[in-house]
Amino acid sequence: MLPQHRWFWVVILLACGAAGLLYNMLFAGGATPLAGLAYGLAVGGTVLAFDRGMILAGLQSRMRRLPAWFYVPAAELAYVLMIALGIAGGGVVVWALGLTQDSLAEAVRITPRVLAYSLAVSALLVFVIRMRDLIGGEVFVNFLVGRYHRPVREERIFLFLDVVGSTAFAEAHGDLKAQAYLGAIFAALSEPVRRNLGSTDDYIGDMAMITWPMARGLKKGRCVTCVFDVLDRLEAESELWRSRFGTVPRLRAALHGGSVVTAEVGVDRHKIAYFGDTVNVTARIEALCRPLDAGILISDDLLARLGPLPAGIRSRALGAHALRGRGQPLSVSTLERGPSIADKPEVAASIAMDASPSRTAAGVAR
Repeated sequence: MLPQHRWFWVVILLACGAAGLLYNMLFAGGATPLAGLAYGLAVGGTVLAFDRGMILAGLQSRMRRLPAWFYVPAAELAYVLMIALGIAGGGVVVWALGLTQDSLAEAVRITPRVLAYSLAVSALLVFVIRMRDLIGGEVFVNFLVGRYHRPVREERIFLFLDVVGSTAFAEAHGDLKAQAYLGAIFAALSEPVRRNLGSTDDYIGDMAMITWPMARGLKKGRCVTCVFDVLDRLEAESELWRSRFGTVPRLRAALHGGSVVTAEVGVDRHKIAYFGDTVNVTARIEALCRPLDAGILISDDLLARLGPLPAGIRSRALGAHALRGRGQPLSVSTLERGPSIADKPEVAASIAMDASPSRTAAGVAR
């Protein structure tokens, strides 16, 4: 079964194919429906690949830094180019498969009517995608299906990623530069979060809140892998960060999971919100990072549910700590690069021998 976010893209691509079929019915009397489908998929796929940064990602990045009055015509020109490329690619496929009687030159040619129709369909689909990006992919789908019209109790994993030193950066460079800095950081998070099937559900000041349904976040240690994928991306692009902002972002991360009540709230502005102690505890764990001098903290409750950590990552216990607003101390660990005990068979075997009944009984006898 495809994950929810992949179903969204399948539906979008099917909508592109359907738009091609509709064009064929409206303007060609339905004479070559397979050709219409091929053109729709080719144009839609090319536009979506460009919009998602899968092709010409550098161009997209530079365009988004342009002033609004210049960005709009530049974006329109870029989408015209993508549509032309899609028509050319679709034309080659249609001609090669014999789905049209046109010559290759005719099959790859873009007409004003085709361009206008493609721009209208692309604008509609990109608008839907932008709305999804604005409120988050999983939240967008949940709004559409009305999953949280009534409060739902569920188990979720929460990852709080806090930008270190954002206040000092704002004092040194001004609020506008600081906002651009935070915006660039939050944009850098998106791909690692998507890859690990998480959902960026909110931004609170200089902190991003990422969540997973419990089973999805635990599987393959995705919630842990996500943290290190984000850090790896920032490190890999360190020179770019230094050249643009004079510094490489540093993050503090807190991971915790448990039961929450999820509900759709608001009237003029709707939002899916989480209620319960789990969210508060995650915030308290993030606040422990500084006094414990730890970049990544995870509750031992969640760590126990994870099972084996992803390869190359190990945990180190930091003991139990009192949290504000919570009666019982909470045990936390830090996550670090390095082989876990499970990755070292000789150490694991030694521990197993020490814990065996015979060794324990012998120790008691002595």
